[in-house]
Amino acid sequence: MYSLNLPKCPLKITEKNGKYYVFDLLRRKNVVLTPEEWVRQHFVNYLLTAKNVPKELMANEVAITLNALSRRCDTVIYDTYLKPLAIIEYKAPSVRISQDVFEQITRYNLVLRVQYLIVSNGMEHYCCHIDYDTNSYHLLKTIPSYTELLIID
Repeated sequence: MYSLNLPKCPLKITEKNGKYYVFDLLRRKNVVLTPEEWVRQHFVNYLLTAKNVPKELMANEVAITLNALSRRCDTVIYDTYLKPLAIIEYKAPSVRISQDVFEQITRYNLVLRVQYLIVSNGMEHYCCHIDYDTNSYHLLKTIPSYTELLIID
């Protein structure tokens, strides 16, 4: 579909009635293969294999309520007590990572109050660490491993 700035991963892709589907390991079902979904599946695989995030502690399409409206976080990573650690927002490779994307994920964080916000379009990946004591954030150079995500400031 697209060449990404992520490791290649084995995806189970099927075709039905002219539409392509990919098996989502976290949701345990086939979902329509869109450019954004292509990024999500590759990024989740990267988190599982390179960053050692346990599959059981990640979820895709997590429903939240924000200002009485239903929204969905693309992926949420949890600690072993199921407290959210990170929110991840994906965009298609053709979508530029802009301030609007960060504002979107920041709004979701009003509900979950995680320490890490991650944004990826498959080509560029950004991770911010939120410092609630100083009401500031720090852009990190790399995506933290699961062990690093667990470190409490």
